[in-house]
Amino acid sequence: MLRLTRKMRYALEAVVDIAYNARPEPVQAREITQRQGIPQRYLEQVMQQLVHSNILKGVRGPRGGYTLARERRRISVGEIIRVIGDSDDSEDGKNETVSALGRTVINPLWEEMQAEMMRRFDSITVEDLCKRADAAAVTPETRKLADFNI
Repeated sequence: MLRLTRKMRYALEAVVDIAYNARPEPVQAREITQRQGIPQRYLEQVMQQLVHSNILKGVRGPRGGYTLARERRRISVGEIIRVIGDSDDSEDGKNETVSALGRTVINPLWEEMQAEMMRRFDSITVEDLCKRADAAAVTPETRKLADFNI
C-alpha cells in the first residue's frame, strides 16, 4: 500500500471537497465531479464506501448529496486511505517472496515503512487539509457564490 492509488486520491479529494465547501445543504456528487474532475463512475463507488465506513453521510432526495458524518477534525487521512485500500482489489497485496532475504529483511522493512507512513497519515486530519487549501488560496464554492460586486 505504499502507493497512492487513483481511488485513494479520489476519496481524499472528495472528502476534502465536501469539508471545504461545507454549507447547510449536502454537496452533490455532480458538483464534486465538476470541481475536481473525478469521473462519475469512480466517484459513486468511492462515495458509497465512505458512507458505509461512517466518514460520509448520504442524503437522499432532489436536494440530496453528501455531508461529513463527523467533524472534519475527527476524520484522518489514514482512515480514508484504509477504507479505500482495504477494498481496492487492483493490487495483488503482499507480494510474497520465497527467499530468506525477502522474508527476513525486505518484507519486515517494507512493513515497517508502511506502518510509519500510516502513523503519519493518521496524524493528518481533513481539517488540516482544509487549512492547507486556505493557505494555498483555494476559494471554496460557498465564498464564490456569496461574492457580491457593485
